[in-house]
Amino acid sequence: MSIALSLLAIIAAYLIGSLSFAVIVCRVMGIKDPRQFGSGNPGATNVLRSGNKAAALLTLLLDGVKGVVPVLLVAWLGPRHGLGEATVAAVGLAAFIGHLWPVFFGFKGGKGVATAAGVLLAINPMLGVATLATWIIIAGFFRYSSLAAIVAAVFAPFYQLLIWGAGPTALAVAVMGLLLIWRHAANIEKLLKGTESKLGQKVSAAVHHPVPGAKAPTHSSSRKHKHKP
Repeated sequence: MSIALSLLAIIAAYLIGSLSFAVIVCRVMGIKDPRQFGSGNPGATNVLRSGNKAAALLTLLLDGVKGVVPVLLVAWLGPRHGLGEATVAAVGLAAFIGHLWPVFFGFKGGKGVATAAGVLLAINPMLGVATLATWIIIAGFFRYSSLAAIVAAVFAPFYQLLIWGAGPTALAVAVMGLLLIWRHAANIEKLLKGTESKLGQKVSAAVHHPVPGAKAPTHSSSRKHKHKP
């Protein structure tokens, strides 16, 4: 029975994580699809590049909440049904993976920074605070969201292992950290080249990676014009 409940909780967490709030918030607020400008990433940092701070903040909060809610529900209700630390950790990882590969949005999701932060805060508030503090310090000094996320992803598993020890939580945190770094591979390349966008930098040009399934835009300049002799 507990195994079945664990699987149901993990699936539910993945579905919650699959809600791409960057896209949803932009649609509701009448902003261009975040997958069509800036980095093309459906996340709060790219929404901020639209110039709408309210939309970016709302996206950040909702992406974090979808990491918090599944973990807290299982941590609260799970023990009476035989669900322990392993299920809590798996549920947090499932919500994070849902953000990266959302079933509702063609498995094309964001990089998972806000959702990972929500998961860590729910699993272990002190670990979450330590990881967020790392992000804030790096972002404050260097103004690169991607660099801050990469450094925080590296430090989070070490915080867990050094202070709270090994176990299912440490494994889940390590997997999330590795996935975060992998999802930032393009950002690492840009950082090395010095072409990475800084926090709050507004962009007007659309990226060259349209939304999956969308038709490529046509340009009037590509049409042939007849000229009089």
